[in-house]
Amino acid sequence: MLFVKSYLSKKNSITMQPLPKAIFCWSGGKDSAYCLYKVLSEKLFDVKYLLTTVNNEFKRISMHGVREALLDMQAEATGIPLLKVRISESTNQEYEQQMETVLLKAKAEGIEQVIFGDIFLEDLRVYRENNLAKIGMKAIFPLWKTDTAFLISDFIKQGFKSVTCCINDGYLTEDWAGKEINKQFIEQLPHNVDPCGENGEYHSFCYEGPIFKKKIAFTGGEKVYKSLEIKTSNDCTLPDAVVTKGFWFYDLIPR
Repeated sequence: MLFVKSYLSKKNSITMQPLPKAIFCWSGGKDSAYCLYKVLSEKLFDVKYLLTTVNNEFKRISMHGVREALLDMQAEATGIPLLKVRISESTNQEYEQQMETVLLKAKAEGIEQVIFGDIFLEDLRVYRENNLAKIGMKAIFPLWKTDTAFLISDFIKQGFKSVTCCINDGYLTEDWAGKEINKQFIEQLPHNVDPCGENGEYHSFCYEGPIFKKKIAFTGGEKVYKSLEIKTSNDCTLPDAVVTKGFWFYDLIPR
C-alpha cells in the first residue's frame, strides 16, 4: 500500500508540472486565431500575453489595417492580457528595437517562449529566430509545415468566422476585400493563391470562434486603396514573380 501511494504521489507530481510560459504574437487574423486555439486546446503553453504591433499614427494593426479598438475587443474576448508594440516610422530598425524592449520586460517575468502562427515562409522564420536568439528567447511555430488547405478547412469546421481586411492586388481584385472566409471563399480562390494567404495574398480579421468568450461586433466601412510597388515570389507554390501595385483595405468599424 505504501508503494502504491508513493507511486501515485510521484505520478501526480509529474502530471501537475506547470506549462512553460509564453507570449503569443497576435495579428488578429485567422492564422493567429487558429494557432492560439491549438496552443490552448492542446495545453502546449501557458499564454501570459498576446503581443501585437500597432501603427501609432493611425491606431491600427500594422499591415492588416484593423482599428486598435477592435484589437482591444479581441483581446478582451480571449481573456488574455494584451501587449502592444507601437511603431511610428515603420522601419525594421524601429520595429526590432521596440519589439526587443517589450520582450525583455516579459523575459524578466520568466517568459522565454514566443509563439508565431507562421506556416511555411522559411526566411521569415529564420528572421524571427535570429532576433529572439539575441535576447535569449525562443521562437515557437505550432502550425509549421501544416497543409494550408487542411488548416483553413479545419478553421471553418471549428466554428471560427473571419473576413478579409487587406487584399494584395497582385493576387486578388478589390471585390475580395470584406469577404467572409468560408467554404465558398476557398473554392473561388484563384489557383495561384494559397488557401491561407500565407504569401501575403490577403489578411483577415477573426471575430468569432472557440477562443472568444463573445462575438466581436463590427460593421463594414469603406474600401481604401494604398499604392505600393514591390515584387514578390514564393518558392513553394508560385514559380513566377508577382508585382504588387497596392493593397485594398476594408475598414471595419466597432459596434
